Amino acid sequence: MEERTYTLLGRTGAANVVLGIITIIAGIAVGVITIVNGAKLMKGKKYISF
Repeated sequence: MEERTYTLLGRTGAANVVLGIITIIAGIAVGVITIVNGAKLMKGKKYISF
């Protein structure tokens, strides 16, 4: 019984580490995309007239 618990805890821990890495990478990607889009909007605002 203890061996099954130990194996389950190891797999769960590894899955949590993988999910954490994926979350960090996704957060960085979204941040970069947001900065790039914001820079494009700021660059093009001089061409907008109301």
